[in-house]
Amino acid sequence: MSKKCCFIGHRNVKKTAKLREKLTDTVRWLITEKDVDQFLFGSKSSFDDFCQEVVKGLREKYPHIKRVYVRMYYPELGEPYIGYILRDFEDTYMPERIENAGVARYVERNQEMIDGSDYCVFYYDENYKPPRRKYSKRSVGDYQPKSGTKVAFDYANQRKRGGKEITIINLFEVEDEKDN
Repeated sequence: MSKKCCFIGHRNVKKTAKLREKLTDTVRWLITEKDVDQFLFGSKSSFDDFCQEVVKGLREKYPHIKRVYVRMYYPELGEPYIGYILRDFEDTYMPERIENAGVARYVERNQEMIDGSDYCVFYYDENYKPPRRKYSKRSVGDYQPKSGTKVAFDYANQRKRGGKEITIINLFEVEDEKDN
């Protein structure tokens, strides 16, 4: 039976050798010990790109694994765009539930990936706050946007407490001062 893993993390992640090693070891363990063969990716973060890079490298040793791009836009794709996506992924789809989600597309997409996964690999720092923004349709002046990774992390934990069989792996750890 096919098992799936999704990746969700902050938009900007420091790509250290230590993090690459932890991520590579985690993905290898998922493949060899937990029979994961599908890896779901969103977009919009350097963590997604980093995970995509690592899984792509492991495909050389484990060619049966698939990278799946979960789109937020374009329910119908033309051949040129499909070809473009399939250069980096083995499959792609857009969940129906996000077609009319508006600005909440990324939240709905992440929830879809969590709901469809047996394992969720996060890079979540509870102290992270996205950069303040100068303007919002909902507020006057500066405002502090929510972290999409926090929203997804909370959702995954809520689903787990609600009985969903899901393993949550958070690769974030505070690095020593020497590593900075």
